[in-house]
Amino acid sequence: NYNEYKSYLRMSVALVRKGVETLKRLLFEPEYLVVMGVLCLIAETFINTVIIEKVRYTEIDWAAYMSEVEGFLNGTTDYTKLKGGTGPLVYPAGFVYVFAGLYHVTGRGRNIRLAQYLFGVLYLVCYSLVVVILRKAQAVPPFILLFFTFASYRVHSLFALRLFNDPVAMVILYLAVYFFLQKEWFKGCITFSLAVSIKMNIMLFAPGLFFILLVEQGLARTVGYITACGVVQLALGMPFLLDNPMGYLKMSFDLGRQFFFKWTVNFRFLPEHVFLSRYLHVGLLLVHVWLLVGLYLLRWRTLPRPLTPHSLLIVLLSSNFVGVACARSLHYQFYVWYYHSLPPLLFSTSLPQPVVMLLLGVIELCWNTYPSTVISSFALQLCHVVGAVALLLPPRRRDVAKIKSR
Repeated sequence: NYNEYKSYLRMSVALVRKGVETLKRLLFEPEYLVVMGVLCLIAETFINTVIIEKVRYTEIDWAAYMSEVEGFLNGTTDYTKLKGGTGPLVYPAGFVYVFAGLYHVTGRGRNIRLAQYLFGVLYLVCYSLVVVILRKAQAVPPFILLFFTFASYRVHSLFALRLFNDPVAMVILYLAVYFFLQKEWFKGCITFSLAVSIKMNIMLFAPGLFFILLVEQGLARTVGYITACGVVQLALGMPFLLDNPMGYLKMSFDLGRQFFFKWTVNFRFLPEHVFLSRYLHVGLLLVHVWLLVGLYLLRWRTLPRPLTPHSLLIVLLSSNFVGVACARSLHYQFYVWYYHSLPPLLFSTSLPQPVVMLLLGVIELCWNTYPSTVISSFALQLCHVVGAVALLLPPRRRDVAKIKSR
């Protein structure tokens, strides 16, 4: 009996050790990222369903979107005359077509529950694209997907409870990123331009994309790809350009819009008159340009050629990150602009892993503080500063070795 007990104990210990090793690989080995992604996707399906069924929907912009596209569907193609409850239409033409489709599918926008489930599906598509991109680039350990799934109340709500256009733009953008990692440049550029047509924030990726195209394809082909992007914008905007070209360009690509202080997430710690000051706006623009130049000089141009999927991803995401960090104002729905890019960016720096996790936690906490406070907005900007400086410094030696070996 004693020998049987020892044998049983040895077997139990071996099984526990094997289980622990399997769990460690699942959490930390990049090749297990897809497995973790599938498990998290199953959890996400359940989480999104519960959110939609149990958490109260909050009306913010959906009704305004429906009013804006209703004007177009009724025959109005003068962009200056398309308005909703929150003011005039300020998004490019792609937004009109996408939300006009949603207008029809949801019974003139009245079937909110159906719209929520459609955005829930959109969330799952977004999550799947992010997993595929991170696996292709081998950018993060699998446990980061648990962070996405269980620590992102704000992002879940932006999709399923708020129905903003930002998630739509970002899903199309991630599809473009996937094409870029596959080095399918034409598909990527066309998809990128489609994302821009939903919301202008996608242009924050443009400096990085321009660098990538120059390095990978040369000047002549880069000009061709940029032309293709322009043709997409012209084609989508044609009905509005033929009616009132200046009105369309002014309303849909307005870079001088003034934001309300009461909604700012990142500059609550400033006095309102400073927040509204042109000097602040110009200063942020100059810092943005300086950071892009710094990224080019210190990080991008030192990358081994041809660019690897990891390098491509970091260039695109860092281009966007410094733009977000220098934004004149961030509203809660803007979190989705860079939420999924924070882990791969921070893990590419020389910051210790505990510091990376601390930054991710503080940023998440700041975005979940409503309304924003002096402390939350200052902490958020401080995290942005730390992240931007870390991106300018040389990456981890092991990351460089990993990049060169791919």
